[in-house]
Amino acid sequence: MTATSEAPERESALTMWMVDHRLRQMRALEGMPLSGMPRILFAEVLGTWFLVTVAAGGGVINAVSGGQISLTALVIAPALMVAASIYVLGPISGAHYNPAVTLAFALRGDFPWRHVFPFWVAQLAGATLAALILKAIYGLVAHLGATIPHHGVGTSLVMEIILTVLLVSIILGTASDRKIVGPNAALAVGATIALDGLFGAPISGASMNPARSFGPDIAGWYFTDQWIYIVGPVVGAVIAVVIASLLRGRTTLDAIEAGSGSLAGEQTKAF
Repeated sequence: MTATSEAPERESALTMWMVDHRLRQMRALEGMPLSGMPRILFAEVLGTWFLVTVAAGGGVINAVSGGQISLTALVIAPALMVAASIYVLGPISGAHYNPAVTLAFALRGDFPWRHVFPFWVAQLAGATLAALILKAIYGLVAHLGATIPHHGVGTSLVMEIILTVLLVSIILGTASDRKIVGPNAALAVGATIALDGLFGAPISGASMNPARSFGPDIAGWYFTDQWIYIVGPVVGAVIAVVIASLLRGRTTLDAIEAGSGSLAGEQTKAF
């Protein structure tokens, strides 16, 4: 067999593999069951509760203690919480904890659209529960740790977009290359949250998460300029998805498993 005849065969085999790979991805997403949703949604409620308890609680405790907590500690504590919880809850729900992340996974094709709204409800419920508990313990202190723009609406909005692009880009990247990154994905995501906080907290509060801002807002009934923390993360997430598509093309089975947790765990192994 000549080299010229081998080339079309290799191209044909590659095309067939790509088609088969894409079909496996589509079947994995379409086959994700509803039966395990109570456990999966509870994982999102719990994970978001962890995050907001530490993130918003840091601001509250700093206020009641007379400012004894440094900005560095305030931004690193929730980053450590997220990194640790990904190891425990990531295999169950994908450890989104953030409506913007859920949206990004769905836009990327890593997560089924029919599960997006239930995830959003679970995340908002977990965040609100955390803020209500803080309110019950400490009262209406420091707006219950709400994120507040410190340098104008426009500047804060742009900052939230930038911070979310950075965060979601890292999340999508570690999901796509999960076999390479492995357990270090949690460290990469946690480190990015800490970096974003150190960089952007003095400007916008570094929310990057509509649920994290929504919880203290609804518990304290404080909504001044809070649209920033919805629009900013959503726009940032969309931009991050575009960047991921340009860098990596279509999604992968690894990304589906990472983004969907146990929703995809058995389905992707079945094909």
